[in-house]
Amino acid sequence: MLIRGGTSKGAYFLASDLPSSPQERDPLLLSILGSPHPDQIDGIGGGHPLRSKVAIVAKSTGAEADVDFLFAQVAVDKPLVDTSPNCGNILSGVGPFAIERGLVSAKDGSTTVRVKTLNTGTIAELIVATPGGAVSYEGDARIDGVPGTGAPILVNFMDVAGSVCGSLFPTGHTTDLIGGVRVTCIDNGMPVVVIPANSLGRTGYESVADLNADTELKGRLEGLRRAAGPLMGLGDVTEAAIPKLSLIAPPRNGGCVTTRNFIPRTCHTAIGVFGAVSVATACVIPGSVTDGIAHINPGDKPSLSVEHPTGEFTVNLELDRSGDQPAVKRAGLLRTARLLFDGQVFPHPQYLTPSAP
Repeated sequence: MLIRGGTSKGAYFLASDLPSSPQERDPLLLSILGSPHPDQIDGIGGGHPLRSKVAIVAKSTGAEADVDFLFAQVAVDKPLVDTSPNCGNILSGVGPFAIERGLVSAKDGSTTVRVKTLNTGTIAELIVATPGGAVSYEGDARIDGVPGTGAPILVNFMDVAGSVCGSLFPTGHTTDLIGGVRVTCIDNGMPVVVIPANSLGRTGYESVADLNADTELKGRLEGLRRAAGPLMGLGDVTEAAIPKLSLIAPPRNGGCVTTRNFIPRTCHTAIGVFGAVSVATACVIPGSVTDGIAHINPGDKPSLSVEHPTGEFTVNLELDRSGDQPAVKRAGLLRTARLLFDGQVFPHPQYLTPSAP
């Protein structure tokens, strides 16, 4: 199935329909999406990281979840398949997919699908609209970055702190000085390097097109990213999709913070789910680089509007303030998803291999 999940689009497969070995699976996925090629003209990829994603789903073998989900970021212009990160947007389509494929039985009204993300070991609950026992994609929910409206999918994340790096602040500090720039390295579902835009001589309000054309800035950001990787326990991240980078500035439209996000070398037209959760979490932690930039309302269940180039992304955090610093017990958000296509895809007869030039 081809499904738009949140502000991303991906190919969703049953695990049983793909090779289990990454050595066989990854070349097949590259061929199906048409990588490496900037337009992915010979595959079903969309020529952009947000439209070059894959979900691999199976009925869960454990009691903690209904289905297991492996996310794969397929590089557009490189023969690379990265299963180290997670993707909350593609995750939002896993609930409908699991019901459509019969992995989860739908209830009348709404159906809760518990998903274990194999990339990070995290558990999420997806509440999917199923009137009459069938998935509905029609509704009044609206998310920025997607035209029109759709049925709401409520996504609740539990215990995602350090899901990739092992701790919320993988360097051991709320701020670090990297390349002469003060940053916050955080992992609350997605490893992100949070960077005040003014520390790089930018406002943080530039357009996506201007930032993508700013070769001097992108070169400096890549240098910061590669330096942050080992400090965050990620090793050499030259070919990896993580950590992501988020330039931040004071909000302009009544939100918490303004962001410009790189995933990791292309500026995002919006912001990813886990990227938004990690940035929002940094905003409620005293001593992070968001101090003096983010606008926070007090309370143990803050609703934080993370502004991005095409609108905003609201993250609802439930905090535990009993320790030295706030801990996030739950992160909730609203997404929509839509089934675009259900059918058979034909890989190229000669698979591209990960070592191909």
